[in-house]
Amino acid sequence: MDYNKLISVTGLSGLYELVSSKADGGIVRSLEDKSTKFVSNRIHSFSHLETIEVFTKKDNVNLTEVFTSMKNSSEVLPSDKDAAAIKKYFEKVYPEMDFERVYASDMKKMVKWYASLVANNVDIKLSDMPEQDTAAPAIDTPVTKAKPTTNVKAASNKNVPAKK
Repeated sequence: MDYNKLISVTGLSGLYELVSSKADGGIVRSLEDKSTKFVSNRIHSFSHLETIEVFTKKDNVNLTEVFTSMKNSSEVLPSDKDAAAIKKYFEKVYPEMDFERVYASDMKKMVKWYASLVANNVDIKLSDMPEQDTAAPAIDTPVTKAKPTTNVKAASNKNVPAKK
């Protein structure tokens, strides 16, 4: 399972793999129970994990950086029910985090999500973006111009009564 396919869905707990997307929503598979369902984007919003950033005392960092620090830490992952223990955990694991702007509920989500990623053997890394050559144009297609029309009639207003 690729990290770049994982999303968070508002109103639904846990993480989901985006299986397919449609104009009015997406088909998602839960990482917890592997159930697949359609989720409407009229009711829910999707957030790719790759796009989520965390407030720090300096610049915001991508969530993968926090997850990597959690992975490299020797600290035991706290219970997601103890907010004080979670805050102490992040003070040790990622002390650069801005604890005034990152809420306890957000830290709780990070702990739950990290546990879910580890349980599903997900390699936590950003997808490789292909670098474009700045010297060559990105798209090499000819540009065609539309021919101007010569016989253009003015549109008539059919709602105006005719004069007698």
